[in-house]
Amino acid sequence: MDNKHPTVKLSVHPSRALMDEAFVILVQNVPPGSQVTLHALHRCEDGHRWEACAHYVADSSGNINAADDCSVGGSYFGVEPMGLLWSLKPVPGSKPGLRMRKKNVQTPMVVTISVFKGHHTEAFMDQVPLASWVVERWYMAPGVRRIPITEQQLTGTLFLPPGPGPFPGLLDLWGGGGQLMEYRSALLASHGIASLALDYLTSKITTETGKMVDNQYFETAYRVLQQHPQVLGSRIAMLGLSLGTVFTLKMAVYSPVVKLRCAVCISGSHIQPVSGGPQQMMDLFSRNFEKISFSEQDEVIWRGLLLPIPSDPSLKVDVGRLQCPLLLVVGEDDQNWCSHESATDMKQMMERAGNDQLLTLLSYPETGHLIEPPYTPHTPSSMFRGAGVGQKSESRSEPLVCSLVQSEL
Repeated sequence: MDNKHPTVKLSVHPSRALMDEAFVILVQNVPPGSQVTLHALHRCEDGHRWEACAHYVADSSGNINAADDCSVGGSYFGVEPMGLLWSLKPVPGSKPGLRMRKKNVQTPMVVTISVFKGHHTEAFMDQVPLASWVVERWYMAPGVRRIPITEQQLTGTLFLPPGPGPFPGLLDLWGGGGQLMEYRSALLASHGIASLALDYLTSKITTETGKMVDNQYFETAYRVLQQHPQVLGSRIAMLGLSLGTVFTLKMAVYSPVVKLRCAVCISGSHIQPVSGGPQQMMDLFSRNFEKISFSEQDEVIWRGLLLPIPSDPSLKVDVGRLQCPLLLVVGEDDQNWCSHESATDMKQMMERAGNDQLLTLLSYPETGHLIEPPYTPHTPSSMFRGAGVGQKSESRSEPLVCSLVQSEL
């Protein structure tokens, strides 16, 4: 660019915000009609680098506003104000099957936004940007409290919103990978919900005894949340993703202890041994392992494990008995779980039982399994090692097939 031209200005506002808050990227003082590339770079806690880029053409005033202007190339096309976040992908040469998951929610996701002269799609590290701006993306809002929960042999983390409360509560269950995932609960607490993230597959009691928890484990977690002085005991919900939906539905329908204000199930199923717990669910998976298939890229497709939808009432939760509102969120191209077929069956069961007014079904075409909080990078497939599903599955660590899955919760 002409050295006499005013210095290029780049700004991103807000620079510090929650993960689900939108920002505005503004470039100023570039020659009118010139081509520029916006680039985002993030280094994860595991050391892997992720990047995205977008091609823009400056307007007649020499400005670019990513909230209004159209990307004509790069990682995405069209007007996508948050495209530089949701289109982030591992840099070329990275380990295959990476998935971005924030483990330490007490630190931000730091992203460097830069503007480059011309349209480029690679070798950004070898170029000097015209300007750069660093943004912080947080799961924990200022004032949110993080409280480890170890009482009564639980493994979890409670996140409390700022202020004295009391707050509505939520029990947050993740899927078959195990581990204590906190970022969704932290974000929910940032929006006023006391959220307890619960590890039920790789909990301390399981690692010490070698035995999976039973259904009482979920009831104990519910009681701990219900009895907390800053939680409204009469306004507690459960949120389950993937395998977590199995136990969310079981507790909502059959537990004499758990009395939910509502239940949310994302990318899961009601199919399970009704009289069993986590171990019996893992046994069902193991018995059906011959139903696993593979994509042309040798990625594992698990969705057949629970198909066809059984007619045996002992193998699926009787959602016709449900007495609280239920939100089902499914992707119609889910290759991990038969979530779309399961949602259709649950809808029919509730219609026959006359309680379908309690059901809200959000079904997204061309959407896969992993439906994350807003602006989370898309993950077409990722490496996955299941927890507690028996030696046959643990001896493998293949990518799971997932279509693009971004959806706001």
